Amino acid sequence: MSAIPTYDADQLAGMLAILPDVDSVELKLTVPDDFQRSAVRALGIDPLDAVLRQVAFVDTPDLRLSSAGVVVRARRTQRKPGDLTVKLRPAMPHDVPEGYRGHDGFKVELDASPAGYTCSCSLTVQAPDRKVRKLMLGARSVHGLLDDDQRALLGERLPEDVEVDDLTVLGPVNLLKCRFRAEGYAGRMVAELWVLPDGTRILELSTKAPPAQAFQTAAETKALLAGKGLDLSTPQETKTKAALAALTAPGAGGPEAGGRTEAGA
Repeated sequence: MSAIPTYDADQLAGMLAILPDVDSVELKLTVPDDFQRSAVRALGIDPLDAVLRQVAFVDTPDLRLSSAGVVVRARRTQRKPGDLTVKLRPAMPHDVPEGYRGHDGFKVELDASPAGYTCSCSLTVQAPDRKVRKLMLGARSVHGLLDDDQRALLGERLPEDVEVDDLTVLGPVNLLKCRFRAEGYAGRMVAELWVLPDGTRILELSTKAPPAQAFQTAAETKALLAGKGLDLSTPQETKTKAALAALTAPGAGGPEAGGRTEAGA
């Protein structure tokens, strides 16, 4: 097994500087396709505990929002309401627009993986599942699902020549999400298996921790995964970046499948 990667001094200093101002820390690891089955067995993950989800993104066909550091995501979950998220990434705590701290559904989160870390802020609101489904089918405008605060947050980074009604639904992508407890590990972990349009599968393992416990949780998680034979030095990729690339690839049926959202629908 490769050596467990360690952040350098500059990375650690950067993390320490922003930890007091984030709401939570999420530790993530993507598992290469060749090792996904063995990882599931080693960690004792039961696929029958998984919940089915659908995720779609709203962007321009050439991903202008993503390039500007903003993600608009719609999500459906079995037997639960849907939700809609506007996320600014990266966004350091001092970049958070005034008035959002303490807002219900708003959070500032630090995501850390063996490849490095990034900080983001996001605002999530619930929406009836039937409305989110219509959005994913291209039969409803995202403008009508966003609340006023989400539209204002989106406006922080919306390119000047892009209007909300110019946006396109990309997806959905089907995924399985499973919460589990691994033997010898005190906390609870999450496994998400994303199946992209090109057949690629992304398995992400994650766990969350309060900022004050981030380093302790990271050490315990590294020990667990290394002990189970998972290689923490493999190349890492974010689910969102990989999904957007697959959904907009030629012949993937990305923008054409979802279509332009219909204003006023």
